[in-house]
Amino acid sequence: MRSVSVRVPASSANLGPGLDVLAAALAMHLTVEVRETGEFALLTDLHLRRDRENLIVRAFERLLPADRFEFRVRSTIPLSGGLGSSAAGVVAGLLAADTLAGGRADLLALATEMEGHPDNVAASLRGGLVICDGPDAVRLELPEGLEAVLVIPHRPVRTAAAREALPVAVPLADAVHNLAQIAKLTAGLVTGDWDLIQAGLADRLHQPHRAHLYPRSAAVAQRAAEFGALGATISGAGPTVLIWCRRDRPREPLMEWLESIREGWAEVREARFETSGASAQLG
Repeated sequence: MRSVSVRVPASSANLGPGLDVLAAALAMHLTVEVRETGEFALLTDLHLRRDRENLIVRAFERLLPADRFEFRVRSTIPLSGGLGSSAAGVVAGLLAADTLAGGRADLLALATEMEGHPDNVAASLRGGLVICDGPDAVRLELPEGLEAVLVIPHRPVRTAAAREALPVAVPLADAVHNLAQIAKLTAGLVTGDWDLIQAGLADRLHQPHRAHLYPRSAAVAQRAAEFGALGATISGAGPTVLIWCRRDRPREPLMEWLESIREGWAEVREARFETSGASAQLG
């Protein structure tokens, strides 16, 4: 009786200026145990589909039929909000099936095809920081001592609405601005230069155009640095706010401020960036 257990991290895409290019893994995880029992079943306490239209199962069936397998699903990743829950599901299903089948598939290509873009799936697969270009992704280590605080609104924003809010064309000055920001941010993350990281988080290509969809999140992102953070970015299409923090700096002023404003619309969660990507273990 074949079985496999897979563990996949969450992810935050865009990271400010890196629209559809940059992403990082976060230490919240989806765990899926797949066991060959002779019939299909999906068992979970999460609010997910439990038939073969479940995203994890559909990803699994890109490589193996699921009719003889039982899936047990657990997760600490919020199911909406821009933390890569769907990407983690795609990666989990593909990795489980590929491991059972012998491990020869191009998981990044398959996951990108299913998800529609590579940033979240690449971060979940490889961990750390990823720089994406079409179907390719380069992985880099994140600096020791970089941590995050997440502000996760209760009400999600439709990804389609977030995409529709983006302009068809942008001024050259805004494009050049974002190129400079990506260069500073990436250099800062690679070298551990906190000043460069702080200087490289600004964006003109997507966050200003989407701010009306999540005004409270936008306000938190704009003010986080006043309370000791390096800065803040909108995670993926939003509305979750990823606040960038240094481990060696006091966090009490930031946490007290967030606690004073979050009631009724968001939860606050501390998180680590994840260096390890998706993993699988045969039973």
